[in-house]
Formats: sequence, C-alpha cells, structure tokens
Amino acid sequence: MKLLKPLLSFFSLSALAAGCAHANMPKSQILLADLDTPYGVQVTIVSDKTSYNNQPYLINDDLYFTHEVLTNNQSQTDIAHYNLTTREITNLTNTPVSEYSPTLMPNKTSLSAIVVEADSKQKLWQYPLDTQSAPSRIFDWIEPVGYHAWGIKNDLVMFILGQPHTLQYTSVDAARGEIAASDISRTLIYNHNAAMFLFSYTKNDQHILASFNPQNKQVGDLLRLPTQVQDFILKDDKTIAYAIKNRVYQRKLDGSNEISQWLDLSTYCETNITRMSYNNDKLAFVCDVTQ
Repeated sequence: MKLLKPLLSFFSLSALAAGCAHANMPKSQILLADLDTPYGVQVTIVSDKTSYNNQPYLINDDLYFTHEVLTNNQSQTDIAHYNLTTREITNLTNTPVSEYSPTLMPNKTSLSAIVVEADSKQKLWQYPLDTQSAPSRIFDWIEPVGYHAWGIKNDLVMFILGQPHTLQYTSVDAARGEIAASDISRTLIYNHNAAMFLFSYTKNDQHILASFNPQNKQVGDLLRLPTQVQDFILKDDKTIAYAIKNRVYQRKLDGSNEISQWLDLSTYCETNITRMSYNNDKLAFVCDVTQ
C-alpha cells in the first residue's frame, strides 16, 4: 500500500466517460464538506487538482475515490482511501491496470470496483478492506461494466456499455444480467427504505428519474430531471440532491415539482460540481478544474 501526499487545506463557511485509462484525463479535485459543525459548513481539500480525482464514495469515517496515476506520460487510475480522522491518503489498489467506481459490498468487508483489465475489458472485481486477502473477479462473463450499485441480497444493477447503454440486474449467484431499461445515465443508487434501485434514463426525449423494483422487476417513472443533471445522490430516503454548476439543489421523490437550493458551494468550486457522495452530514464533491 503506497502513501499519497495528504492535502490538509481547510476552509470555513458560515453562511460520461466510463473511466478507461488514457492520457490527458480531465483534471478534477475532491473536497469534503462537513455540514454539521458549531461554525457552520466547513470544507476540506482532499485531493490534488493536477490530475483526475473523481467518483467519491463515503462510508462512515472513510472516503474512497478514483485517483489518476501518471507514468511515462500515460495515465491509469487506482482506488485511493482518505481517512476523515487522520486526513491521510493511501492506495487501496496499486496495479498496472485501472480501477474505478469504488462501492461498498453488502458484506461490508469488501469494496467492489470496475477494473479495466489488460485486454481492455471492463469487469467487476472485489477488494477486501483488510488488504491482506487477494482481490478477485466477481463476474467472469458480464462486461463491459461502467457503473454499479448493490442491493442487500448480493444483488445489484449495472450500467452495461453498449448501443444503447442498458441497466442490467443480477445477483452474485445468478451471474447473468437481465436488461431492465435502456438509454440510461451513469448514476445508480439503492434506496434501502424503499427497497428499490434508482437510476435515470431518456424516455420520449425527456430525462427521467426512475426506480427499479428487484422483487417484481418493474421500472417506475418518478419525476423529470433537468437535462444537464447526470448525477444525483440520496440526501435521505425521500429526497434526492443534484448539482447545477456549483450549487446543490434538493427535491422530494414524491413527484412534487418543488425544488429548493440546499448548498451554495461557489466559494470552493468556481466551475462545475460533477459528482457527490453524502453520508452522516458530510458531502464529498468533485470540482472540475479549468484547463
């Protein structure tokens, strides 16, 4: 496990690419906002801004993200770990191939990630958090996987790249994807309270937030999203949040049209917030870096 240089800058506020490794990846920076402090919202810089840092995933006191590694003018990505207590960054993976989209598995002892293998095929792997056990491929034949989200019974939905991109559902035991929807976008979330997966897709030239019920395999349209919104998070079991430019908005899942601003992060991101992860009153967010 190699150590990355930690970035400890601290501020206070009172008021589609699938991830294949390539040269000249877009530069982006990850920051962490603590929303519940005696001093208001406080923001910490997590990653550098001279490379690609993306796909944050918060778990309690841990933040995992995709970090670009540059070697001989070529780039690939590793999964990095940021400890919220010590503010130290280490690598969960350190390989010649690219890993991205870290996600906690239902057993809570391993992370799953997409691996761009040596033959360029994108497959789903698992990485034990104790780092003493060897990683292993979860599915031998399901590919190319772009993104994924786990349910609670070792089942999951996957973004499978293609023409068009499809939402496919399976379980570790079944190991065979069933197509549930087409023309989907990249965000996949499991809503534990509703026992359903959330995703978005294009339908009749509109961008629709929808649910997938793993019990009856039915898709249900919930609400219309702004066209430019490709990523969203669950603020709670009944509320989604998404960023437009450098402000974050919230909206209920009951289909109402009421939208309100949740956070103004323009002080910390002058460009666009592209991805977010939320847990325990902490929000990790990705800010594009202007070239």
